[in-house]
Amino acid sequence: VNIGLFCSTPMVALSRNIARKHAMRMLLTGDPINAETAFAMGLVSDVVGDDELEEHTNALAAGIAARSGMTVRLGKQAFYKQLEMPLSQAYSYASDVMTANMQKHDAREGIGAFIEKRHPSWRHE
Repeated sequence: VNIGLFCSTPMVALSRNIARKHAMRMLLTGDPINAETAFAMGLVSDVVGDDELEEHTNALAAGIAARSGMTVRLGKQAFYKQLEMPLSQAYSYASDVMTANMQKHDAREGIGAFIEKRHPSWRHE
């Protein structure tokens, strides 16, 4: 808006990721925001200093990589697919995904490891 052009394309992603009031304010004012404001709005999930960025990113990636690859893949696919569905359909779809997930080896291994208080041994299947 600051140059006479509305950010209509970025608006699509922005309006689906933060509260409408925050999105509208950003879109109508064109005012920049700092990292803390972006965090408070839910636009970013973490805020770290430049000197911490690489370590923080590597720790996050390592944490995800330590999980079952099959489960992470299934979860990511389900997350994005359900976003495009009406609420009742999304719940039905999520229930189907959970049922299918429970049939997988890694789900049985993860539950068993939790009950036995040990680290799971993923086969990523």
